[in-house]
Amino acid sequence: MGSPSPPGAPSRRLSPTAANVAVARRFVRSALSGVPPDMVDTAELLVGELVTNAVIHARTEIETRVWVTEGRVHVRVSDLRPDRGLVPHDRHPYACTGRGLALVEELSTSHGAHSGEDRKTVWFELWPGAPAPPTSAWETVAPSDDTVSVALSDVPYALYWAAQQQWEGLLRELLLALPGGVGAVANGVERVAARVGAEGGPEEGLGAGACAAALRGGAETGGGHEPDWAGAESDWAGPEPDWAGPEPDWAGVPLEDLVVAQDMSNVICASMTAAVEQETPDSSTLSLLVAFPKHAVTAVRTLRRVLDEADAAAQQGSLLVLPSLPQIRAFRHWLLDQIAEQLEGGRPTAWTLVRGAPSDTPTDLAPWDASEVEASNVPTIAADDRNRIIGVNSSAASLLGWDAHDLVGKRLTVLMPEHLRGRHTAAFTSLLLTGVPRILGRSIPVPALHRDGRVVPVRLRIETQESIDGRTVFVAQLTARTAPSAPSRDPSDRRHTTRPAPGPVHLPTTRKKSRKANFDRSAPEWLPVFAETGRAMASAHDVEVVLRRVCHVLTHGLADWCAADLFDEAGHLKRVCVVHRDPRVQVSGDHLGMLPPVSEATQGSLPRVLRGAGPLLLTLTPPRGQAQSPLEARQLELVEELGGRSAVVAPLRAHREILGALTLVRVRDEHPFTKDDVPQIGDLVRSIALGVDSARLHRHIRSTAEELQRALLPELPRTGRLEMAARYVPSSTTAEVGGDWYDAFTLPGGDTALVIGDVSGHDLRAAVAMSALRNMLRGLAVDGEEPPGDVLRRLDLATHTLDPHATATCVYALIKGQEGGPWDLYHSSAGHLPPLLATQDGETRYLDAGRGMLIGMDPGLPRHSACDALPPHSTLLLFTDGLIERRGESLDDAMARLSRHAAAHARAPLDVFCDELIIKFGADNTDDIALLALRPTP
Repeated sequence: MGSPSPPGAPSRRLSPTAANVAVARRFVRSALSGVPPDMVDTAELLVGELVTNAVIHARTEIETRVWVTEGRVHVRVSDLRPDRGLVPHDRHPYACTGRGLALVEELSTSHGAHSGEDRKTVWFELWPGAPAPPTSAWETVAPSDDTVSVALSDVPYALYWAAQQQWEGLLRELLLALPGGVGAVANGVERVAARVGAEGGPEEGLGAGACAAALRGGAETGGGHEPDWAGAESDWAGPEPDWAGPEPDWAGVPLEDLVVAQDMSNVICASMTAAVEQETPDSSTLSLLVAFPKHAVTAVRTLRRVLDEADAAAQQGSLLVLPSLPQIRAFRHWLLDQIAEQLEGGRPTAWTLVRGAPSDTPTDLAPWDASEVEASNVPTIAADDRNRIIGVNSSAASLLGWDAHDLVGKRLTVLMPEHLRGRHTAAFTSLLLTGVPRILGRSIPVPALHRDGRVVPVRLRIETQESIDGRTVFVAQLTARTAPSAPSRDPSDRRHTTRPAPGPVHLPTTRKKSRKANFDRSAPEWLPVFAETGRAMASAHDVEVVLRRVCHVLTHGLADWCAADLFDEAGHLKRVCVVHRDPRVQVSGDHLGMLPPVSEATQGSLPRVLRGAGPLLLTLTPPRGQAQSPLEARQLELVEELGGRSAVVAPLRAHREILGALTLVRVRDEHPFTKDDVPQIGDLVRSIALGVDSARLHRHIRSTAEELQRALLPELPRTGRLEMAARYVPSSTTAEVGGDWYDAFTLPGGDTALVIGDVSGHDLRAAVAMSALRNMLRGLAVDGEEPPGDVLRRLDLATHTLDPHATATCVYALIKGQEGGPWDLYHSSAGHLPPLLATQDGETRYLDAGRGMLIGMDPGLPRHSACDALPPHSTLLLFTDGLIERRGESLDDAMARLSRHAAAHARAPLDVFCDELIIKFGADNTDDIALLALRPTP
């Protein structure tokens, strides 16, 4: 533990109060008289960090000892908690705690820690002109008492790291906000020990025995000399509080609970760190076997309760820390519940089996990777918690008229119309301050701002992801609602190979015990496999053909047999192919085709991978009779038929979506898969997943349905004093085209025609029927310039003659009047929802005169026209039922809700008026939305 302490070395005993951190710093400065100022400054800084750690975590008497020999500064900081080992943190710039030991690592010449029988000592030395500091010498001390191994499966390390940082920040702020500060906690330790002892011993709560032992004195072990604690100067700040009265609390947290929670947090962090050090560092999800004290159940539940209460206080602004975001809160609950339940004998439940609201449980367990944004074909933008863009791909930049590198570093509001910026800032701030999501995980139609000032209608979906450096990243995917589709590209196009492919995640395992995986995709034995799979993916566009060819490559160079499973567009799992290295082995067709569903209760390695875990290494295959789900039984049946001694099951993950899974199996004992193979296979399968995703994209691009739908949307005419705006929003739950349409055109006589309609059905047939109906209506309107009711009657007759089974709703309207007004609206409805008229003063009414039967019901029935005045600056809204109809809500209530919202925005610019309606009513719409708005402006 460094140089031995010489007799008579200056020392100072301090009580564990926050004020004594400054006392320790002053003591060090006074003891280093004559030492170069830069060394004094460094020593003072590091002592402050170490004493702060002792005050917060040890809460016992602290001794600071300092001396100089031959120009070298030696410092020792001791406490009376040898059972509480150090928990070094990785040096992430966004960490809110854990910087003290990192500073000692960075600035000292030599450092270390030693735990003896009665105390723990952290030391460092400073040498003038010393070389770069050594690598970390901290030892992570796992619990030394009786322990129980807790199985934590499919732990997304980035999410664990973010959750740990966040809960340590909550505890720190709760501790500092306590009346009396840290000293109140230290002086209450003995009371906690007495209470727990009276309740039946240490099994009632962790830390009780340790708390009592913490107040005992004793000699420092190690180093060759014993400090004179009895004669050392002591600084106890103020009188001890009277603990005979009622127990104090803060933010609803009793003092004794806070003590136990702080100790249990330290134990969990140390235990998790020790377990992670034994894992391969290049895996984004870890399945850990973690040793925890067997009697820690009560303490774990206390920690959970304290953190929830601290979270609530943070949401109310009572603590100077942000509350937990939903995914962090959900993970924290799972982790602490798993520890407590398994300590009580319960069975483990993998994180991938935890289900919750979409915004609570991220489906992608891998940490955020900036290269995935760039490699994605979907327009994608990533922002940090400061609302600044940190990643953007060329698709998103091109959609909005920017160069990608010009957007990085700008605030996200630069891509929003002016009227939405304040709303976004308020909503984003509310999310950070309350932890309550409003639009996370939902598909929201919004207008985006092009660089040239144009508005680009998009559908926005935002998800959160944790990055390995401790940040929460907000990833937004944009889908253009009316922009021309991108030209189809060949997945083998060499121009796209310059984009970085997502690589392996290097977890922060910098401790000296960590084992380094030999990860090198350019190694001779791996290079042919990567090259051959690349060629196989480039040689076909069909998804199943791509996977079959890839599996043939894998069985020649890597596995004895390989199986590929893929989700279809409906979310059903299908086994696409099973390929064996030996062509003489026949694989039964019973193993192919649809597989049992992956439900919440589905167990086994394959379901875990399909939920985002992995890649998983399997070395023991249970018999088929022990399968815990139909899907696992199908998997074990295949292994039983083809053989298998070891396997790797890896997710086909592309751009935060699980497309399926690959299973690679070796059947011989002499050359099994090992942990060293897992990172390479994970990288290989990631590349394959991108190829599968490209093949799926190619198949979708070949479909002309969406292009047809966009082609049918007209360009609105310019009609002088009649301002018009329109919006079309496809369903958020289906990619099919529908029969909704709007139209506007000027008749030869000068009148302006407005049309809104909806053909029954939601498929390509409906879109074709809509196109025919739209064109017929245009022709009939131009031909006779008759009243709207007569035009709809002729349209009904033509439709009945050409397609007697088609039905549709429609409103046809004419705007008549002089150029400067006044204007009248002549209209007729064929079973469609009535137009809504909102005046500038906010008065609204539905124009329900001129109603008639649907198109296609009875062409012999008469149809009537109605006439209503259009006041200046009023807003006329024609819309389809997808705007307002929602399951469980009556049509009258829906129409009243629309009327109120239109009245609230009657004075807004017409584009803003339309955008507000779409934002309000277009979230998660299950039907297409079309709306057409007109405003006379004399």
